[in-house]
Amino acid sequence: MSTRKKLIAGNWKMNKTAADAVTLAQELVAAVGRQPAVDVVVCPPFTALESVARTLDGSLIKLGAQNMHAEPSGAFTGEVSAPMLRALFVTHVILGHSERRQLFGETDPAVNLKTLAALKHQLRPIVCVGETLAEREAASTLKVVQAQVERGLEGVGKDHAANLVIAYEPVWAIGTGKVATSEQAQEVHAFIRGLLGKLFTDPVAQRIRILYGGSMKPANAPELLAQKDIDGGLIGGASLEARSFLDLLAAAAAS
Repeated sequence: MSTRKKLIAGNWKMNKTAADAVTLAQELVAAVGRQPAVDVVVCPPFTALESVARTLDGSLIKLGAQNMHAEPSGAFTGEVSAPMLRALFVTHVILGHSERRQLFGETDPAVNLKTLAALKHQLRPIVCVGETLAEREAASTLKVVQAQVERGLEGVGKDHAANLVIAYEPVWAIGTGKVATSEQAQEVHAFIRGLLGKLFTDPVAQRIRILYGGSMKPANAPELLAQKDIDGGLIGGASLEARSFLDLLAAAAAS
């Protein structure tokens, strides 16, 4: 049985005003703010980070951001840096989400620079990888995932690797209602752990948590979370309402 503690991270995407975000955070703190069974991270939009940070203060729920720039400061209009996030008590940051890759043209080298910067500033990067529907239908899933993992983590030292979180998100299953079967998800998660073993040694790979990020919901979470190499979930739509998110936490605690 895995000794890795389950991690459930909520990606609120471009939803929730600061006031709405505080309301949801208050509901989560009241329900699970002191439970130690599952690690919980919430990732509100940038505009709500400070107010949610205050709401989470004193709880065990961690604060995450949805993106960041690789440089610590400079003439990068509209961007946010790792030191800025650290100043708001952010502990995690989502990098390379498929929406960032598809809609904003982020590349593996760009994700790599952000990953290195996050680790340098004591942030835990949640590095997202995953294939499109066309790539899966072309039987290229493992090839695509391998390239994203190897390029995205290039230059990460073995000493920092245990602070990584990887999220496997089949792009065709995000926001579509489709979901990879537990067997499909486990196959890719096990493949990723094998890659991490080659990059950082097997003992280090066994400590790195790999999340599933393709439309995990209370209905399918127990079966997914029962898989050997699935260590939690990066949750989109189901994290926007307290009840469904709490149901996912309960599933993780029971797995």
